[in-house]
Amino acid sequence: MTPEEFYLALEKSKIRLTNKQKKQFERYFDLLIEWNEKINLTAITDKNEVYLKHFYDSIAPLLQGYIPNEKLALLDIGAGAGFPSIPMKIIFPYLQVTIIDSLRKRITFLNLLAEELELEGLAFYHGRAEDFGHDKHFRAQFDIVTARAVARLQVLAELTIPFLKNKGKVIALKSQAIEQEIEEASKALALLFSQVIENHHYHLPNGDERFITIVEKKKETPNKYPRKAGLPNKKPL
Repeated sequence: MTPEEFYLALEKSKIRLTNKQKKQFERYFDLLIEWNEKINLTAITDKNEVYLKHFYDSIAPLLQGYIPNEKLALLDIGAGAGFPSIPMKIIFPYLQVTIIDSLRKRITFLNLLAEELELEGLAFYHGRAEDFGHDKHFRAQFDIVTARAVARLQVLAELTIPFLKNKGKVIALKSQAIEQEIEEASKALALLFSQVIENHHYHLPNGDERFITIVEKKKETPNKYPRKAGLPNKKPL
């Protein structure tokens, strides 16, 4: 997907990028490649592949109508090089985006990226989701939590749901069929008072399969969740 094909695909969804937004994506690509030589940010470095498999893939929840351009509090867990939340923020600047990542070097990159792209309404924190999930400044403070290729739903639920306000939603971007994950996560979702409300199947322009799984928080998360760092992965609910 060339940058021009990227712009045209967005226009089909009635999203017309300004010259500034186009330049932001161009600069994003340049910095991604530059910093990828210093720290491991992505295995995908071909420009057309980055526009398709990082930029376009990240904004699927916008294109599918799951996230509006409003002043919503959005948390991105394990965003790595900023996916999916930074491409979303470029296109929908009203979103208030917070990113938590466990690697300090990635946080350094993201701070530089936000500065270079002149993005406002962004905050970056170094640490584990399990620890921030018990911090009153983060717990139950977000309308949306996004996660792209972070963990299986059984684990992801414990890492994300404590951050949501009641009726808030986890939007998980998945690259493979998730029906079995949903089944395996049924106990965890029940313990966390949450429920899968939609599992949307679609394709990227090149034909690759993708899924958007949406989990809604029904009521307050019990205080014991999330458990200590590492436990959700070692002993899933």
